[in-house]
Amino acid sequence: MEFPDTKELQIFLDVATEAAITAGVILEDLVDQLEKIEEKGRPGDLVTEADKKAETTVLNILKRRVPHHQILAEESGKLGENESDYLWAIDPLDGTTNYAHGYPASAVSVGLLWQGKPIVGAVYNPFSKELFRGAKGLGATLNYRPIKVSQTNELNNSLLVTGFAYDRRETKDTNYPEFCYLTHLTQGVRRGGSASLDMVSVACGRLDGYWERGLSPWDIAAGIIILEEAGGKVTAYDEGPLNIESGRLLATNGLIHQSLSQALTEALPWLKRFYS
Repeated sequence: MEFPDTKELQIFLDVATEAAITAGVILEDLVDQLEKIEEKGRPGDLVTEADKKAETTVLNILKRRVPHHQILAEESGKLGENESDYLWAIDPLDGTTNYAHGYPASAVSVGLLWQGKPIVGAVYNPFSKELFRGAKGLGATLNYRPIKVSQTNELNNSLLVTGFAYDRRETKDTNYPEFCYLTHLTQGVRRGGSASLDMVSVACGRLDGYWERGLSPWDIAAGIIILEEAGGKVTAYDEGPLNIESGRLLATNGLIHQSLSQALTEALPWLKRFYS
């Protein structure tokens, strides 16, 4: 199947937008009415009725608008026709822990991959009423106005963001060393609690770089294309090609990419020396 043309990309972007905004309205309506909050197996990995209702809404829109595409949804798993080159990766509520506590930093993330590569994305924060969109070759926008990454070109002048995976209590493979090390090297490291919002914050220049482990495709598919279309760079930690299934991602404005990648390799040895 050939890569979609501009007209098709615009249609897919409109589908992503419709799904993100419609689900966002549900999240906004339910935020103060949660009756049941459950853990999905790991401590802190929460799911609410809002997650489920928002996902059902997104699935219904995708099944109606693009019935022959595959879907990968956080709560429902893999759906649709396996032979399709198109895969929608959706997180109906990215930042469930924030949402469950009434902390207004969560979003609907709707991304479309073609042959495994993100090509369309919409991320909507219903609490700030901010809609981020992007499509391959069509640029990136915030509430339909073009956005670009920052021009910060030195790590010591940068403001970064990261997150901590749900398995952080079970494994030594955490990003705590990186968090500590980069807090020393930069103007600060934030922890937002929503991967999609972290990525679009880099895309619009509020932040300069982001890294995280333990991610799923639905966390980052939409954010990747929005960030790339805003002029940013997304790779593996070592600056190699990104494997979206790997769970590890390095995303920056491009100017600090190499130095941030290098710092990630220095973090653990530094921490051992610092506390020895």
